Amino acid sequence: MKILLAPDSFKGTLSSKEICEIMKKTILSHHPDAEVVAIPVADGGEGSVECFLCAAEGWRVECKAVNPFFEEMDGFYGLLDNGKTAIVEMAACAGLPLAEGRRNPLLTTTYGVGLLIKDAIARGAENIILALGGSSTNDFGCGAAAALGVLFYDGNGKPFIPTGGSLSKIARIELSDSTKILNNATITLMCDVKNPVYGQNGAAYVYAPQKGASKEEVKLLDDGLKHVCNVVKRDLGIDVSSLDGGGAAGAMAAGMVSFFRASIRMGIDVVLDTVGFDGLIKNSDFVFTGEGKIDSQSISGKVVSGVAGRAKADNVPVIAVVGGIDGDISDMYDIGVNSAFSINTLPEDFSISQHKSAENLQKTMDNIVRILKI
Repeated sequence: MKILLAPDSFKGTLSSKEICEIMKKTILSHHPDAEVVAIPVADGGEGSVECFLCAAEGWRVECKAVNPFFEEMDGFYGLLDNGKTAIVEMAACAGLPLAEGRRNPLLTTTYGVGLLIKDAIARGAENIILALGGSSTNDFGCGAAAALGVLFYDGNGKPFIPTGGSLSKIARIELSDSTKILNNATITLMCDVKNPVYGQNGAAYVYAPQKGASKEEVKLLDDGLKHVCNVVKRDLGIDVSSLDGGGAAGAMAAGMVSFFRASIRMGIDVVLDTVGFDGLIKNSDFVFTGEGKIDSQSISGKVVSGVAGRAKADNVPVIAVVGGIDGDISDMYDIGVNSAFSINTLPEDFSISQHKSAENLQKTMDNIVRILKI
């Protein structure tokens, strides 16, 4: 028997790596001769590097960078494919936890993320996969761009590094040596949202409040994003104002597309392609996947739907083991999920059940594998 494991994390309880370990141990307790292939999956936020390194042969690299407030810190990223592919988490240098206690998207920067990319390219990386989840910023990725050689000038012709609160001061943009620094490397963005850069559904209005912005500051940030889009269109000849997903990570997605012609892809597709999922699934008997909760929205590019779609193409049954099931999920069955199980057996509040997640997952897996054994 060959079984493939490809779960996302259960937010606030278990990492995808921990879930894989529990699933594998339980399966082998009943089928000791089974071949169990584990692919921990991340959604593009914190933990993405670890998941890639667990799922594919690679190594972690540490280098000097800066945090969201331009303060020196130790950053990291992952290298795969003999060093040709770099996995960079923007959360590693610009994540919300790094701004805890002083959240302010007017001041925070992605400059450190650019330093990670720069270091990876200097080491020979040709493909950069940038995980955009969990940002504390709203700077259109200008900080990262500045670290990679893009020049931003104010109205007096003076170069500066824009943050969310100073985007409106950008009078001119020059790509300068950025193309030389990139050395023809490609950048792929892991992005699971559809928000545009600005407007009521844009980066500032939807995400900036949780990053510390007041109602008045949200308006200022949104105006800044609209302004930089206009400058980008004039100086770089690209219009990202209505780009699907452009508002991701404080509009860093739109910035990376503007400055470096990055491509935006669903996070789960990037992961599955990078680890060679389509090859691994061949001759598999079952696929186990999962995430914290599935509902009617899970069909839109989440881990379970992404895995199920690939498995269905190879006629491999998919079993989803999740933290909770909310409402009607009949659409999930149509796209390739054969059955779904919630690990929680009692009507308990999350504050209680979260401490039982490992135990509940093991018990649920044990019951499922017993059925398969029959």
